[in-house]
Amino acid sequence: MHLYDVLKRPLITEKSTALQMENKYAFEVAKEANKAQIKQAVETAFKVGVIGVNVVTIPGKTRRLGRRLLPAHPWKKAIVTLKQGDTIQFFEGA
Repeated sequence: MHLYDVLKRPLITEKSTALQMENKYAFEVAKEANKAQIKQAVETAFKVGVIGVNVVTIPGKTRRLGRRLLPAHPWKKAIVTLKQGDTIQFFEGA
């Protein structure tokens, strides 16, 4: 898997914004990506040092379309902890 295919989008929610105080950032990542690939992708894309990566697979919720119940696709979320003093400017709004 290529490094630029690992990170899909940043997650900007209330919870992920609160995690920034602890120097943690959240991303939606490819389902096939592992922790080592996620670490390497964040370090390469944002020029920061990564201490740790936590990964959570979010199950898809069931959605209703008329009478049918359709399952939404599951997705993978990564919470990345950066070294002290490093920040990602994308999240800071600059």
